[in-house]
Amino acid sequence: MAEPRFLPATELSGAFYGEAVRPLLGGRPHAAALLGWGSDVMGFDTERSTDHGWGPRLLIFVAPGEVAEIERTLTELLDEFRGWPVRYGWDDLPPQHHVTVTDLAGWLVEHLGVDATQELRIADWLMTPQQQLLGVVGGAVYNDSSGELGRARERLAWYPDQVWRWLLACQWRRLAREEPFVQRTAEVGDELGSAVVAARLVRDVMRLALLLERRYAPCSKWLGSAFARLDHADGLDRHLLAAVQGSDREAALGRAYVAVARRHNAAGLTEPVEPTLRPFHTRPAHVLDADRFALRSPETYRRLVGNFGH
Repeated sequence: MAEPRFLPATELSGAFYGEAVRPLLGGRPHAAALLGWGSDVMGFDTERSTDHGWGPRLLIFVAPGEVAEIERTLTELLDEFRGWPVRYGWDDLPPQHHVTVTDLAGWLVEHLGVDATQELRIADWLMTPQQQLLGVVGGAVYNDSSGELGRARERLAWYPDQVWRWLLACQWRRLAREEPFVQRTAEVGDELGSAVVAARLVRDVMRLALLLERRYAPCSKWLGSAFARLDHADGLDRHLLAAVQGSDREAALGRAYVAVARRHNAAGLTEPVEPTLRPFHTRPAHVLDADRFALRSPETYRRLVGNFGH
């Protein structure tokens, strides 16, 4: 038997919804989407993904009182769709269909730990991993008859301004703590240590670039793929690759720092900061002095801390 043709899961699940699932719902108001966990939600799935926990799947959101009745109708699902099994398992999970019927608020609490059909507290934003937020605002929506799912996704689309500034400040400070260590470790002949520090800094610059572009960062497996989707006309991607591949890590990172500093200035979040390198005190390392870019506005800090938990 020929292998079924690979389609990205957002396409396969959309067709599965329209042709196999929606007819079973009898016109009931509902939302249908591919959200939550998995490379397929973020659009990173490939043929390799099909070897494990991959296939047509959906979330169907209905009123809480209708869940059980709709679940019963799904026993009529066909066994195969476009050559892919509808009931499949992996690891210790036995074969079953993967059309999950639930209510939106309940699913959001399960996925995020908070009901995002309502306004989130500052504490909720700060405690929710970006990967989990991406699982809601990424993916594909195939139906949203009430508009409730769309409103929740819009609410979660990006951080409130004060939280965004706080996270940017934290990311700049992460860079500031280790900037001089690439040169210092190399100076004592610790090439492995220097490479490890450089890789950590590269990762932090990538996450900073995503923050500046208002993009949630995925897990480490897909961080590079998400970063590659940004516009790198300034060569930031090349500079970071040179920092992990080349021998002159400090110089490559320096070019990367200048590029991301210019992006920070272009975002207009603060008064422009001079995006140039400088000596690290009297030592030979050259750094950006990333603390200069940390958004340490007393007013922003007071508002954030004052609202924490509210």
